[in-house]
Amino acid sequence: MHNFDFVKPGSIADAVAALAAEGAQALSGGQTLIPTMKQRLAAPGTLVSLTGIAEMKGVCAADGVLTVGAATPHAVVAREAAAHYPALAALAGQIGDPAVRNRGTIGGSLANNDPSACYPSATLASSATVVTDRREIAADDYFQGMFATALDDGEIITAVRFPIPEKAAYVKFAQPASRFALVGVFVAKFPDGVRVAVTGASTDGVFRWAEAEAALSADFRPQALADLAVPAEDMIADLHGSSEYRAHLVKVITGRAVTAAG
Repeated sequence: MHNFDFVKPGSIADAVAALAAEGAQALSGGQTLIPTMKQRLAAPGTLVSLTGIAEMKGVCAADGVLTVGAATPHAVVAREAAAHYPALAALAGQIGDPAVRNRGTIGGSLANNDPSACYPSATLASSATVVTDRREIAADDYFQGMFATALDDGEIITAVRFPIPEKAAYVKFAQPASRFALVGVFVAKFPDGVRVAVTGASTDGVFRWAEAEAALSADFRPQALADLAVPAEDMIADLHGSSEYRAHLVKVITGRAVTAAG
């Protein structure tokens, strides 16, 4: 690991100012950045920790919307969201292991946008809003491909607002060692229709399965998916599974998520 300076601001304004310096990079839970630095694949001159900013922590619900501070660890989401948005809480409780859940944050996960991360599926399926120090970004506009987002340089996520659906569930087929999703599906049923978001499967990262959304909006049962399939050529192929295998899993896991949502 290369030498670096460490700054821990106490407010969003101070964090934004610190990130304006050349070579500065935001640090949230550090579950991706720190290992990358250890391998000398990244060498920021200054790490700006976001974990000391109180206004970026916590979970609260009001008027049918659950707001999660970006610096909130997964374990806290799993505990404090359970009474308001059980599917989101259950998702947070499945991420990694206890050490990861107590260090990793929702803001860090969404900023990194790993193609197999869990939170992007919940954010997209919930039609959530990603709040930054500069603006509000709709989930449909936020995710822009594998490891790519709508964030500008120096822009930081401060909170995420989740509209709470009538029914929802997240089911993932996990890679046993990493606990990342080989395929993870979040299904959310709202009064105006169903949203289905898939993570871990596509070469473009998290995506909405539009055909499943249409079918489930008309008939919210696993049987509604019987005649559907996702194209295998768009799926990831690696040592953990072929593209055809992942395409098959998308349909199977979506059906399981519908059943779990009830």
